[in-house]
Amino acid sequence: MPVSFTTTTLPLILRTLPSSTMASSSLAIPSVSLKTLSFTSSDAFNKGIRGFALKNGNPSRVFMSLSVGSQTQAVVVDDTLFLDYKPTSAFLFPGQGAQAVGMGKEAHGVSAASELYKKANDILGYDLLELCTGGPKEKLDSTVISQPAIYVTSLAAVEVLRARDGGQQIIDSVDVTCGLSLGEYTALAFAGAFSFEDGLKLVKLRGEAMQEAADAAKSAMVSVIGLDSDKVQQLCDAANQEVDEADRVQIANYLCPGNYAVSGGVKGVEAVEAKAKSFKARMTVRLAVAGAFHTSFMEPAVSRLEAALAATEIRQPRIPVISNVDAQPHADPATIKKILACQVTSPVQWETTVKTLLTKGLKKSYELGPGKVIAGIFKRMDKKAEIENISA
Repeated sequence: MPVSFTTTTLPLILRTLPSSTMASSSLAIPSVSLKTLSFTSSDAFNKGIRGFALKNGNPSRVFMSLSVGSQTQAVVVDDTLFLDYKPTSAFLFPGQGAQAVGMGKEAHGVSAASELYKKANDILGYDLLELCTGGPKEKLDSTVISQPAIYVTSLAAVEVLRARDGGQQIIDSVDVTCGLSLGEYTALAFAGAFSFEDGLKLVKLRGEAMQEAADAAKSAMVSVIGLDSDKVQQLCDAANQEVDEADRVQIANYLCPGNYAVSGGVKGVEAVEAKAKSFKARMTVRLAVAGAFHTSFMEPAVSRLEAALAATEIRQPRIPVISNVDAQPHADPATIKKILACQVTSPVQWETTVKTLLTKGLKKSYELGPGKVIAGIFKRMDKKAEIENISA
């Protein structure tokens, strides 16, 4: 039977420790409730779990009885390995919307990059590189195609960089990584949290599950340009007063100052568009996505993601990977699984992520994959920010 521990507001953090190390510390996530933490037969050390409990009532530490062979010992499991990270060089990976017909052309000349597309073909069942380079655009733009396409093309860009003079030295210098929505999966793959193949399987299922959730209800997304986040929230509140609960909207993506994406029911999005000028917004731009991503409209996708994540081996990342959900790095595989599952229904905290990286002293960044959206955001937040685009 699965072993589970349920919290309400207790910020319990569990980390699967490498076999060679056992450490203890604690971290409380301020704004995210991880709810039920469950270990099933697919979890890395399930067969050895005998139970776990709070230590002296401290909600940020969990003691677990772990059986190793014939021996049983108490282990304090934590999530704080990367809490005090000091970034100098970052790899940044784009999300859905960055795709464009023609991406992947540089992969033809780099064998390691081409090999990724060949592996992808076996998993996806179609020629991904042909779709990336030749389209058609309508097919490439679909959620089920664009998500795997961006994931593979972004990791192919790493191989394109590796093949350049000095490329390996740049890769070795990277000490933090993150990605925008879908790009978080790419960042985790780069950081070694899961294999390229396992990551692609997750991304494939994520795209399919999000498309199915979008098909189940009429929803949409719109970018609001020229307002701060407080004003956009007021705009959402005003729109929500005019629509039924099923059509309500919320901020789904905190991109950067003056650019926030709002998601929700179609009527709610239309109300936002109608009221935007009265709130002094410069403009609104309806996004070409399947539905209201990063809201409760994606709830039907969560159970499928949870099942797939439970069956996937996720390891401690070798460098910090900043989560979209709380703008923090996490070391614990169990926590990473929980966060990835709730990511599709949670607002993307990209603005906070970028601010934190810059405040902590980030010196150089690289955007790997199609498009230049992330570079634009960095420059908007700090004109002096040094960022280079690497495409494939």
